[in-house]
Amino acid sequence: METITLPHLPNTPIQVCLFNHVQNSTFLRQQLLEGNKDFEYAFLDASVLISTSHVLAACFKAISDSLNGRLKTRNVHSEIVFALSPNNNIAESFRRFGIQDTSTSVVAIKVLNSPDQSFAEHLLENVQGSPVALTDDALAAVKDDARIRKLYRLDQPKKGESAVLGKEAEAFIIGSMALKGT
Repeated sequence: METITLPHLPNTPIQVCLFNHVQNSTFLRQQLLEGNKDFEYAFLDASVLISTSHVLAACFKAISDSLNGRLKTRNVHSEIVFALSPNNNIAESFRRFGIQDTSTSVVAIKVLNSPDQSFAEHLLENVQGSPVALTDDALAAVKDDARIRKLYRLDQPKKGESAVLGKEAEAFIIGSMALKGT
């Protein structure tokens, strides 16, 4: 679990962690659906995340919208899930980017109210999985390129081209998130 402070939002740190081999996704999703305040996190399906920049762009957009009173969802954590979507359908964004009963790799994000606040213990006690640092390499090991292409309507690779999504795809995805709703 690491704490990240986004450069433009120094007073709003976030804690992030990637969990692999998660065995209780159904339980975690149920806690979110029931609105359990102890589980106010953004739980993202890691298979649809292309990079750490992708994740942090969603966090920045959600926190910025929260600070400026522009939330479209019930809290900043659900707004992170919504921010990943290239369209304005909230329910669809949760189905595509949020934790599912079948998710085996999950990114957990907590927006903190103060730098000394910590939720690492709570997450480690309640997520049945292996915590690893959120890095581009760790995400590359679990991402589903075909599913990401479908979600963001990216062209399929032509015969002989690499099927791996690169920096160009990442720029397109982050750009589509930023332009949503403008």
